[in-house]
Amino acid sequence: MTLDELKLRHSTLLAARYSGTRSVSYDGKTVSYATDAELAAAIGDVERRIAKLERGAGRILRPYTVKEL
Repeated sequence: MTLDELKLRHSTLLAARYSGTRSVSYDGKTVSYATDAELAAAIGDVERRIAKLERGAGRILRPYTVKEL
């Protein structure tokens, strides 16, 4: 999922939460959350994924050298 798609999903989830609804539609699918806590967890998950993509996590470069004797 791209960063733009995640940001769109994040704004959709926030709008649903602020309006008091627990159903979100995207890509022709509808997802209903049973509680506000589930919706908050989904928002948190999307926020973590966005942060990971923005900081480039998972791309750890560890340089090393080899000295042949």
